[in-house]
Amino acid sequence: MSRQAKKTLIRCRAEHIRCCGAQNHWQVTEQLSMLCRMPAQLNDKLVIAISSRALFNLDDSHEVFEKEGLQAYSNYQVAREEQPLEPGEAFPLVNKLLRLNRSLDKDAQVEVVLLSRNSADTGLRVFNSIQHYELDISRAAFCGGESPWRYINAFGCTLFLSNEAQDVRHALECGVAAATLVSRRGRGTDSEQLRFAFDGDAVLFSDEAEQVYKRDGLEAFTASEKAAAKEPLRGGPFKPFLAALHRLQQSFPPTEAPIRTALVTARSAPAHERVIRTLRAWNIRIDESIFLGGLNKTDFLRAYQADVFFDDQQTHCDSASPHVATGHVPHGIANS
Repeated sequence: MSRQAKKTLIRCRAEHIRCCGAQNHWQVTEQLSMLCRMPAQLNDKLVIAISSRALFNLDDSHEVFEKEGLQAYSNYQVAREEQPLEPGEAFPLVNKLLRLNRSLDKDAQVEVVLLSRNSADTGLRVFNSIQHYELDISRAAFCGGESPWRYINAFGCTLFLSNEAQDVRHALECGVAAATLVSRRGRGTDSEQLRFAFDGDAVLFSDEAEQVYKRDGLEAFTASEKAAAKEPLRGGPFKPFLAALHRLQQSFPPTEAPIRTALVTARSAPAHERVIRTLRAWNIRIDESIFLGGLNKTDFLRAYQADVFFDDQQTHCDSASPHVATGHVPHGIANS
């Protein structure tokens, strides 16, 4: 509901009290109180959706579901709803994201939304765990066995992280940056700074150049990129998320930003120029750009101290995941 609509409704309620007397005044007062507590829209926030299995370790209960069925799973969760869940793969990332709010203006905060296949009944353990760890998460959709991806746009999410690959694909089809977390376990870095690492083609950028590489080989790819060096690449699924991070970074002096971004790409010179000119055309700052020319990315991600790394290539994700929280982006020709 818009602010103007709220004001109109408040005027109507006041007129109702004036005309009809005070016999139902307590009802009207309660309605007005609820209305005033209604939150503002999330349009100006960075909204990130997280699945319950990504936020917490639900391996044991998921095994019960797989082996014994829904009722056994429900009984298992209800019996343990006062027992906090262990942190999951995305827990350190979410914790750092929410801590950003201490440094950001109220209107430019980060919001984390929980999306879950649990019912509200079995999901009570999840919310109890959120309270146990003092995570500032208040919005959620519990979908009772159905996929929650359909609520991503309704919440205005910029990023969706999940363990369910099919849900991630649906989110990407809806135009939202999304990744399947494939790390072995949750892990964080000692730094207070939140560090994102992105692959380039099919993640930040479209897969148009990668299609040339897959179809015609490295030599043709290099020639094509050199010829198109001054033609910006089209945006990939993570361009809006990178732009949102860039806006948050602008709230701070460059040397004091609590967020740092890096491009970690298999490209090398002369294919680097088109990337640099693309980011310039987008007016988006990226803090570090690492052109590896086909070298393994893992050691560089560790040296960068990435909190999370996003890549469309399953082999790159498999290599990085034992060391860095890793999200596979099932997009582009490599995932056709």
